[in-house]
Amino acid sequence: MGEFRHIQEANLQSFSAVIWSKVVRMRIVISLLLATASFLSPVAAFAGSADVEATIRDVNIDGMSLVLDDGKSYTVPAEFNFEGLEPGQKVIVFYTEVDGKRVVDDLEVLQ
Repeated sequence: MGEFRHIQEANLQSFSAVIWSKVVRMRIVISLLLATASFLSPVAAFAGSADVEATIRDVNIDGMSLVLDDGKSYTVPAEFNFEGLEPGQKVIVFYTEVDGKRVVDDLEVLQ
């Protein structure tokens, strides 16, 4: 019976070693994934949207654009609704820069 107990303890120790090695490998994989994500996160910031708070200087419905008091022109998408927008209104424009042009993603009129 003592020999059988020795075999059980040996099997239990090898089983524990296998589980422990899997845990260590999983921790290494998770650490590598987190390191990669943190390394690439600044890249996502460049691709993201920016915003500007300014006053509308000109609304060009035919040209599908707005000019703000910062002097820059902002192109709007085809489905953009110009209703209620007029020069002198204070707005927050959320935009993305595409091929050197500022394309409006969203616009909020401030009161």
